[in-house]
Amino acid sequence: MAFTPLITANELHQNLSDPNWRIIDCHFELNSSDAGQNAYKKEHIPGAIYAHLDHDLAGEVIPGKTGRHPLPKIDNLVELFSSWGIDEKVQVVVYDNRGGGIAARLWWLLKWLGHTKVALLDGGLDGWRKSGYPLISDIPQLKARVFHPNPNSEMIITVQEISTFSDSKLLLIDSRAPERYRGEVEPIDYVPGHIPGAINAYYMENLTKDQKFLSKEILASKFLSLIGRKSSQNVAFYCGSGVTATQNILAMYYAGLGMAKLYPGSWSEWITNPNRPIEKP
Repeated sequence: MAFTPLITANELHQNLSDPNWRIIDCHFELNSSDAGQNAYKKEHIPGAIYAHLDHDLAGEVIPGKTGRHPLPKIDNLVELFSSWGIDEKVQVVVYDNRGGGIAARLWWLLKWLGHTKVALLDGGLDGWRKSGYPLISDIPQLKARVFHPNPNSEMIITVQEISTFSDSKLLLIDSRAPERYRGEVEPIDYVPGHIPGAINAYYMENLTKDQKFLSKEILASKFLSLIGRKSSQNVAFYCGSGVTATQNILAMYYAGLGMAKLYPGSWSEWITNPNRPIEKP
């Protein structure tokens, strides 16, 4: 049985000893790039390895051209996933401490390269801890396998495509907090506002108070109210740098509404060109 896109703490606990499972800790703090890895070293789910957002899940930042977390090169991801011992037989489980906002990036990257057996831990690290399951500090040593990529270009929309898409065809959804979408505050990027025509759906609103995903039915109702009759292939999500937007994509996929597109460069790429229009108060 393949788990995707979500897995419960109990389901993960039952499979901890399976050699064909890989657990990946994606704990990350945007204001302190070492904090997540330091927390991982102190305690993590048994068997988990660590994925660093800046170093593992993003490519080279080119000032004035890319966003803050551009997609890694496919060859680099293949080498990384192979070193983590991931092949087509492996069930991957990803987790974080931010409502899936970071771990969903790895879920999306694996899906993008054709790996179907990948799930995000519902409730994250806190949910695992509250369930009374063990946490350890030992770092596992894994044997490499061969990862075979099968990239799906339909999962991506580029900045050029956004600029030329007919408004009647594309629905662009900004995943950031409402105050950032409105341009009232901007704690990270140097220009406030949003891409003209985009609507807002804050990714954290897909969760309950204990940071578990809302039911499929509630999420389906929520997203259908946003997208109407549009197919998932005419819906694209973005955020500040193409990371937390993937949590919205996962939630919509979990709701049974298909795989929407990601604009990987997101707001931090959009604003690198002063000729691109923006909306703000």
